[in-house]
Amino acid sequence: RLKKAKLRVEKAIKEKKIFAVQGPYPIIRRLLRARGWVERKLPRKSRQLKQQPGDQKKQKVEKRAAGGSDKQREAEPNPHREDEDKKEDKEQCSEDSDDIHDLMSFLVQDQVPNFLWTIRLGNIDRELLPRIEVVNRFPRLNALCTKEGLCQSLQNLPWFEQVDLNTFFPRCYRLGFMGEQEAFIEDFRLTAARSLLKLALQKVGDRPVGTEQPPKSDRVSGWPRSHVSHPMPSTARPRSSLYPQLVEEALEVCEQHLSVLGHQDIDRNTPSPCRTCIAWDRFLQEYYRVAHERIRLVLSKKQQEQCQDVLRRLEEQLPQLGIEGNLNVWILKPSAKSRGRGIVCSKRLEEVLELAQSCAGSSARVCEWVVQKYVERPLTIFDTKFDIRQWFVVTDWKPLTVWFYQDCYLRFCSRPFSLCHLEPARHLCNVSIQKRYKTLQPDPRVPPDKIWSNTEFQEHLAQLGQADAWQRVIVPGMKAAILNALRCARDHVGSRKGSFELFGADFLIGKDFQPWLLEINSCPTMSPSSVVTRRLCANVQRDTLRLVLDRKDNPTCSIGAFELLYREAAVSSCLSVGLQLEVTGCSLKNP
Repeated sequence: RLKKAKLRVEKAIKEKKIFAVQGPYPIIRRLLRARGWVERKLPRKSRQLKQQPGDQKKQKVEKRAAGGSDKQREAEPNPHREDEDKKEDKEQCSEDSDDIHDLMSFLVQDQVPNFLWTIRLGNIDRELLPRIEVVNRFPRLNALCTKEGLCQSLQNLPWFEQVDLNTFFPRCYRLGFMGEQEAFIEDFRLTAARSLLKLALQKVGDRPVGTEQPPKSDRVSGWPRSHVSHPMPSTARPRSSLYPQLVEEALEVCEQHLSVLGHQDIDRNTPSPCRTCIAWDRFLQEYYRVAHERIRLVLSKKQQEQCQDVLRRLEEQLPQLGIEGNLNVWILKPSAKSRGRGIVCSKRLEEVLELAQSCAGSSARVCEWVVQKYVERPLTIFDTKFDIRQWFVVTDWKPLTVWFYQDCYLRFCSRPFSLCHLEPARHLCNVSIQKRYKTLQPDPRVPPDKIWSNTEFQEHLAQLGQADAWQRVIVPGMKAAILNALRCARDHVGSRKGSFELFGADFLIGKDFQPWLLEINSCPTMSPSSVVTRRLCANVQRDTLRLVLDRKDNPTCSIGAFELLYREAAVSSCLSVGLQLEVTGCSLKNP
């Protein structure tokens, strides 16, 4: 057995087929072994890949060849290790039953891996990393894979594409920057004015229906209800009447906003009239009564016509008017956390600002939080909210080369969609969030594991009479959003020849089937949470290896479900584009 192991190791070293895996990736390990690669296993305790000295002890090799073991093999997992490392230990133990892999791994401990698949780039020794030929991670991805970074990067979109950011990315603000916080406050107020006009027009007979009745059960653990839920009474309580100028003020604000959108204020040096034209504190309190307490609004015929005309003109200027609804819900997110952790929603301006301050403790700053307009009118399936996890691979940043995966999956919530109560079970589609609510089932037609493949989704669209929506609207929209985000972020990403990365983008679909980019995740989970993800995650890992390894030796080999989304022409450029560009000058006087 020792002789056989040495022969396989010698061949792998000659063909440069030494690999290392850090993280829960048994599929990657199995596929590489099947290609004749030999693994340099990582130490169980430190979980770090470091350069090893070349003086291996011959007696340890012989001991392993005889089936013996050493302290490293007998070491028990650390009980305080992260869940992902525990899972990897379990997977490795099951694979290590074939002792020849242990033996070959020991024989290559002094070899620099030719291929590395890691869950964290920071776990790799800095001196060793530059010597590894192929790595599955890029450094410095904050500009793309944090919510704050993506929000900032996409603001540069006009430098790269003549595309309106608001057509694919819900409005987003970084609360730690005073200018953006003020912009958010103004946006919240303007949205409230538009929402008031919508509520005023939405009537059935004699009663406004701008809001929906709250469900009977409104208590779900996992989200502080005081922050996110403002249920409305089943019958309107007697309250003081609204002041009569409320609708007129909303109309005035919207007219002022239209003038700003039409650039009629281009030479103005004073603050935006949208900020000063009315008493906003009083207006918002009255708006809350209309939106959340069902206080009735009575419009004259003239006011109805004015509201309809203003909203029609706003719709021509505001791409997000159709998804923003009329309850002015915003979602507050920590910048660098994943799996839905720390996310809360609110319908009130003061709550958003208070939440941002209260969340900013000793370990966090306000600038690490973003607030984003919540999509109040998403496409639902069986009255249940869902989102889409879409994979893509970047194999080079300079020139930018992107591959789009043609398979993806949908993630469902556990309770029917409702804006009366904003708990996670209804509004956060993350698998790690929804697994807390395994006993809840929104509709018997939703699968128990709350996962659909894109094929099942297309079948559902066909039943709705929208069979072409997937290829005509959804897929092109996702491709365009991904490419726009990559173009904006690439100057801030660490580019390294030989590296690649598999990303997971999350999209929400509007009622018009338009996809809305929510975030982009580096190192997306490959854990099989369902029958669908077990198949698709295995496939995308297999096809990724085909793309980055097999294709080098055989450019015509199959790359599975990947298709080339974009390959930039290799043109050297010295121009650095950023936010610091400015134009200075002085006015010309008539002679």
